[in-house]
Amino acid sequence: MKKKYNILVNKKHLFKKEDVSNFTFETFQNCFGDTITLEKKTKEAYLKLKEELKKENIEIEVTSGKRSVEEQQELQSLYPKEYIAPPFASEHHTGLCFDILLVINGRKIESNEELLKQEDIFQKIHSKLASYGLILRYPKGKEEITGYPYEPWHFRFVLKNTAKIIEENHLTLEEYYEIYQRSGVLIIDKEEGVTSRDVVNKISKIFDTDKVGHNGTLDPLATGVLVVTINKATKINELLTATDKEYVVEVQVGIKTDTKDITGTVIEKKDCRVDEDALKEVFQSFPKEYEQEVPIYSAVKIKGKKLYEYARRKEKIELPKRKVFIKKLELIKVEPKNFTFLCQVSKGCYVRSLVNDIGERLGKPLTMSALRRTKQGRFEIEDAKKIEDITVNMKILKIEDVLGYKVIEVTPKIEKKIRNGGRIEDIYNIEDYVFFKKKEELIALYKKQGNQLIPYKMFL
Repeated sequence: MKKKYNILVNKKHLFKKEDVSNFTFETFQNCFGDTITLEKKTKEAYLKLKEELKKENIEIEVTSGKRSVEEQQELQSLYPKEYIAPPFASEHHTGLCFDILLVINGRKIESNEELLKQEDIFQKIHSKLASYGLILRYPKGKEEITGYPYEPWHFRFVLKNTAKIIEENHLTLEEYYEIYQRSGVLIIDKEEGVTSRDVVNKISKIFDTDKVGHNGTLDPLATGVLVVTINKATKINELLTATDKEYVVEVQVGIKTDTKDITGTVIEKKDCRVDEDALKEVFQSFPKEYEQEVPIYSAVKIKGKKLYEYARRKEKIELPKRKVFIKKLELIKVEPKNFTFLCQVSKGCYVRSLVNDIGERLGKPLTMSALRRTKQGRFEIEDAKKIEDITVNMKILKIEDVLGYKVIEVTPKIEKKIRNGGRIEDIYNIEDYVFFKKKEELIALYKKQGNQLIPYKMFL
């Protein structure tokens, strides 16, 4: 489980112990002899910042880090009434933030009133924060957004890339979260020559998150619809992958390769042409469902190894078979040495294997020369965006909108059951799945089981 260094904790997003369950905390002594506890990387960032500032004759000292709920409540009593927050609204519970004081001419400047007079020094400090993965948590002029007054001494660790984004765009952590940590689905028109993983990596960088997934891998040769999920939407990947897919396929006649597409090594070559009538007959008689052999050059695992690993080592392995469904098989264009067709197939169908199987029935070696996915489930190529057109500010599809399941606004009683992972009596006449939502917050996806609804995916 990855550490959530950009986790948001405030009055609306309360601290959750599970968010820091895999953190490593370290303690050290400050100049007062007080024991300070910080998350390991946060501590390292603070110490590096401290050393860097020494070179410019600026001396800082940490005064507080991770606090208990009781300590936080005691400190909050010092704030004006409008800033009083619930016990778990402080990010000081995470160990990712710390407060500092200044030491000027050997004198410790501790009070907020005195510290606020040292704006020139703080501006120099703030200019160095991002290079250590730190941000100013409560900047000036953003009080209505953060809910707290300007605190030039309160720093927060978020990793360097996130800190750079926040600094360059003059964002608060709240604003960053609103823009970069959205959850939803993007429909990408993948170009030829890049892998599906390449697309995921680019989206991950744009949205500054490692929670990006894709549904239905496209080989580098293939283009077209690639459904990409971001953040919480990755939880519905299996439901999106399970849908039918539509392709436009180009086929070269007279050769067969080890990969079953044009990128492979030729293993059979024959001077032959397409007989259009024979091809039409094969298409008309091709089975609607059959056991398709998985190609050796694929990522399917057998005995703990991917099939392409066996292929590269020239090791023999019995290839598995999968039942696939051919929903549509339609010729588009036929020429002497190649032809193009459209197919609509079920999950798990390898189109290059389908081309090979058509060749077996035709009695001619065939290989797939181009592939374009035009549809996956309800997503069509007309809805897809080129990767270069993707920006962090663009509209993304909501989780509840892409699957078409019923969405129900929860009552307080039902919400409590859901948050506890409880079963719910089906009083809504649900067919298969249902989303539960509280205002704009998606809480969970439940599945029908008998007369009850049971938890399937939680989005809390």
